[in-house]
Amino acid sequence: MDVRVSGHQVDTGETLREHAAQRISDIAEKYFSRAIGANVTFGRGPHNDFTCDILAPVAQGVVLKASHSAQEAQIAFNGAADRIEKQLRRYVRRLKDHKAEPAAYVENAGYTVFSPANEDVEEAPDSPLVVAETRVDIPESSVSDAVMLMDLRNTNALLFKNSASGEFNMIYRREDGNIGWVEPKLA
Repeated sequence: MDVRVSGHQVDTGETLREHAAQRISDIAEKYFSRAIGANVTFGRGPHNDFTCDILAPVAQGVVLKASHSAQEAQIAFNGAADRIEKQLRRYVRRLKDHKAEPAAYVENAGYTVFSPANEDVEEAPDSPLVVAETRVDIPESSVSDAVMLMDLRNTNALLFKNSASGEFNMIYRREDGNIGWVEPKLA
């Protein structure tokens, strides 16, 4: 497994690089042997603490992301690695429990930039330009599998095609930590 450890304006010592590479390899070997690699990036946080970001693509477009901050670089890494391990453990358990098949994808439209309605009017700071990146893979899955995908992709929202109804649905993480589910009203 290819584990790349780098520092963003932080000097990473050989011991820290070896520890990070070994821990990520152990996690991947334990839960998901098909993992290709991971990027571990250390940096400085806003309060002069260390941050650690881990990106690990595993399979079929699923990318695990985790970050953690602490006063020491190794503690920051261990916190982020624990989150990656938890995500992988849940993902593998879910695949085993439900015998999930690879999600089918629906092709979508291209990249579009919408301009303001009246270009002669000076743009106010509270009305930003709307940019829509609509070229994405839309998985076909059940609602519970969509929640799992949203957690694995580390996003706040996910558009998916509901395998039960065949309709496009949206799930999102609410401010209270719960999951919201939007389903179109059938006529």
